[in-house]
Amino acid sequence: MPIWTLHGDGKTIAPGEVVAPSERLSWGRTIGLGGQHVVSMFGATFVFPIIMGLNPQLAVMLSGFCTLFFLLVVKGRIPSYLGTSAAFVGGIAAIRAQGGTSAQVTGAILVSGLVLAGIGVLIHFLGGGVVFKILPPVVTGAVVMLIGFNLAPVVAGTYWPQDQWVALTVMVVLVVASVALRGFLGRVAIFLTLLFGYVLSWVLDLTTGMITSYDPVAGGVTEHFRVNWDGVSSASWIGLPPFSDEANGIVGIHAPSFSLTFIVLVMPGVIALIAENAGHVKAVAEITKTDLDPMMGRALIGDGLATTIATSVGGSPTTTYAENIGVMAATKVYSTAAYAAAGVIAMLLGFSPKFGAVISATPGGVLGGITVVLYGIIGLLGAKIWKENGVDFGNPLNLMPIAAGLIIAIGDTELTFTDSFSLSGIALGTIVVIGMYHLCRVIAPKDADDAGAGGHTPQPTADDGTAPDRVGQLT
Repeated sequence: MPIWTLHGDGKTIAPGEVVAPSERLSWGRTIGLGGQHVVSMFGATFVFPIIMGLNPQLAVMLSGFCTLFFLLVVKGRIPSYLGTSAAFVGGIAAIRAQGGTSAQVTGAILVSGLVLAGIGVLIHFLGGGVVFKILPPVVTGAVVMLIGFNLAPVVAGTYWPQDQWVALTVMVVLVVASVALRGFLGRVAIFLTLLFGYVLSWVLDLTTGMITSYDPVAGGVTEHFRVNWDGVSSASWIGLPPFSDEANGIVGIHAPSFSLTFIVLVMPGVIALIAENAGHVKAVAEITKTDLDPMMGRALIGDGLATTIATSVGGSPTTTYAENIGVMAATKVYSTAAYAAAGVIAMLLGFSPKFGAVISATPGGVLGGITVVLYGIIGLLGAKIWKENGVDFGNPLNLMPIAAGLIIAIGDTELTFTDSFSLSGIALGTIVVIGMYHLCRVIAPKDADDAGAGGHTPQPTADDGTAPDRVGQLT
């Protein structure tokens, strides 16, 4: 880690200058910027644990710890916040649908974190070309797309029916806010929309009373209030997240358990994390005008081990958060000291059970409106990867295997091997995409091999640094 040198007088940034990763402003300003980074990552970091059925208080606490760990691994050269990853949401939904427990969820993701770290070691010593030849952009984009679009039934069957009119209203507000708001407000549109939905649900409870709709806790249609703060009133202000007691509906700190079937279900998320981390490193390198390619392996190792650490105690998977690039672009401060401050602030927030209880009480209708947008954008990020890398779907080598894998994944098609083992949805679709693509490469005419497959790592680009991060924050 660097001993950050003071930039200028520590107060002002001259026109055309930036605060480099190894520099800092005064500590007061640095801590303030750290708080801004926490707010920027906040919405997605605690929304996704709720969706996964994990503890959001624990996720926020561990996101701070993992950010500090990541900075150590990359020697303070890559400014990034490690928030909750959406790459595993689809696989986790499949695990839950098969009756999997939270311990089995975190166990499966823990193994994926180790795999990602192993890939990072490979890239560090052999160079990125080894992995990216196996996972060219045409394949990576397809896997990201099928992860997102496979989640459509979760919205339709779980969240939307809980309060369809609140869900519709929240969806409209999120779409409008994401487009209409500029600068920092645009980057925290998810958080602002969640607050709006929370208040709207509370007002409707006061004015219209209980609602009769699907209640996931009861597993059927019941009469209930949209906002239930029973757990908030009993939670203490300071303390650790709770220990899991799933028999009583409490999910918190717990040890993982392992199932081969469930490990296979979440493994495609590793491919998405490779694309996310590579794109993040490339984007940071571009805006800081530094060569960070030698750090690519370290970034994957750091993220993989951070995910392993987080899930070993029941936390959520992590990933580098691209929306924080927008904060850096707006402030011209790329100091990793600000991220160290953000990590400490997030850890302090995580020591409030009452804060965690408020997050956990987010109404289902609010999540319905947010997830209908988030899941769709996760899918469209795959198309973004294709576009940025010039993938040619006029070439059957790209078109045919991708088409087959997408339909298998989105339709949740199942392939049964034994009574106790089967592949379906995202896992089966990913295997089809990768396996059939490389089979087609072997048998395709030489002039068709790799044509228009996209030969470089996906790189989010924008003139002002704000457009890509509003998409990147969702994964």
